[in-house]
Amino acid sequence: MRSICIASAAAMFVGSVATASAGGFSRGTADTDILYEDGNFNMRAGAIIVVPTQKFKTAPNVQFAPGLAGTNYLGNYVIPSGAVKLKISDALSCAGTYTDAYGANSAYAVPYGATALLNEEFTVTEFGATCAAFFDMGRGRLSVLGGAFIEQFNYDATAQGGALDLGLNSTAYGWRAGLGYEIPEIAFRAQLLYRSGTSHSATGTANGLPIAAGSGELPQTVELKVQSGIAPGWLAFGSVKWMDWSVNETLQVTINGAPLPPNQYYWRDGWTITGGIGHAFTENVSGSLSVQWDRGVANGYDFRTDKWLVAAGVGMKDAMGGELRLGAAVSYLNSAEVTALDAVHRGASVDSGWAALFSANYKVKW
Repeated sequence: MRSICIASAAAMFVGSVATASAGGFSRGTADTDILYEDGNFNMRAGAIIVVPTQKFKTAPNVQFAPGLAGTNYLGNYVIPSGAVKLKISDALSCAGTYTDAYGANSAYAVPYGATALLNEEFTVTEFGATCAAFFDMGRGRLSVLGGAFIEQFNYDATAQGGALDLGLNSTAYGWRAGLGYEIPEIAFRAQLLYRSGTSHSATGTANGLPIAAGSGELPQTVELKVQSGIAPGWLAFGSVKWMDWSVNETLQVTINGAPLPPNQYYWRDGWTITGGIGHAFTENVSGSLSVQWDRGVANGYDFRTDKWLVAAGVGMKDAMGGELRLGAAVSYLNSAEVTALDAVHRGASVDSGWAALFSANYKVKW
């Protein structure tokens, strides 16, 4: 049983690596899995580094745009993650979590699009608190999860060929709730978790003056995760995640009340399916391997199409009672073409691309 639990830890870690390459603007996920772990007080911290490459194949036939062909527009990024769990009683545990839930990072060799962008970056940082109440039921126990989170949105862009520097920020609030059931003796766990969507109305600066504003929507999500021991030292796991990305229609920015041409997305909902296997090699070392497919959300307005990902991870317990988890993954990005916008964008396309992901975290418990 102990060896299966070690494999379970490595499997959950590989799942977090896979999330970093999910669809739309998805990045990290709050580490609520820590609520199920043994210990009166648990702490875990880490980061995922993502290095994507996808190059323009063709560009719109407008001024400057041909210079995009053959250049990579995706920037590297880091997803931090932290969690602290307190076991209040055998029937109740609570956790505080931190991660970057959403984000995007693009830079262009020459001005691109209706606003002549040179670079554009945003991050949505989530701080959350979630509790789980446990109830004995049959061979295992039922868990009821609930909590709230605060999002901090930060957006920076250089537009109009370098003549306009934008900076926006805002705060929004949301909640999560779910149900779980586990049978520890066979490392079985099933969890259904809902995370609410959020609306952001941001304010900020244009060329240093406090005259900019913007608004946009971020999706609600539902995720089902299941794992189970299948043989001594072996564990199978999988998940299905739905994200309401169809709420992301435009990002509208105004300067002194006058609207700039909006970023247009008009995405469809996203689906992400992951499956994998974990194995405990010894009482202190385990590994896991997973495959993920993410259905792209693009509807002809941008390049967010399908992705495939293969991830591997290893977990190693140390003599001090801590656990180090390391992971790596490679993601294949499908080619894409803009077909739905006006001539300023139509005809832009990108070749298929790749992303490399590297991750590490460390956990201690008392």
